[in-house]
Amino acid sequence: MMLKNRFLVLAWVFAASALLSACATPDANLSKDSVAAYRDAIELGGRLTVNYQKDGQTETLTGKFNWVQTPSAVNVSLASPLGQTIATITVTPESATLTQGDRAPRVARDIDSLTAQTLGWSLPVSGLRDWLQGYATGADGQRFAASPAANTVTTADGWRLTYVSWQDAGAAKPAPKRIDVARVASATVEAMEIRIVIDPQG
Repeated sequence: MMLKNRFLVLAWVFAASALLSACATPDANLSKDSVAAYRDAIELGGRLTVNYQKDGQTETLTGKFNWVQTPSAVNVSLASPLGQTIATITVTPESATLTQGDRAPRVARDIDSLTAQTLGWSLPVSGLRDWLQGYATGADGQRFAASPAANTVTTADGWRLTYVSWQDAGAAKPAPKRIDVARVASATVEAMEIRIVIDPQG
């Protein structure tokens, strides 16, 4: 169980490195006929499933998350499927901190450095901070705003996003409910799939 928890934390740190790296705010015009407008301050919760390769085998990890974002910081609580808190991650413009149980907090100057310390290699991903709200930067460098009619994009760093379902698909500007994220293996990165299911917002 401890080993599984450790890998879950690593997977969460991976996801958080993506979730917390992007700083760009989408052009408000992009949301005209698509996803709900981007917000600098949000609170979301939900479930995460990560499939990744380890020693030639596919490993699957599941957990819960609570995401609190303000213009100046992001705080993520990571929990087991049963709700036991495993770790918290705090990111500000000055630093990134991982706190895990009774261990000493691990601090780095940014989420990429924290990821490198934790996993042993840096993750070249950014953008999930936007992805949770239905936005991304496509491979062509253009801002992408998802909608039920246009729900798939490949990002500049090789992630394929599919917005599978919506909180209210019939709404004029729906919010994402389920996001499937996939990266194909290459000489420098491992294949990974992430399924994010966001709980209904009050």
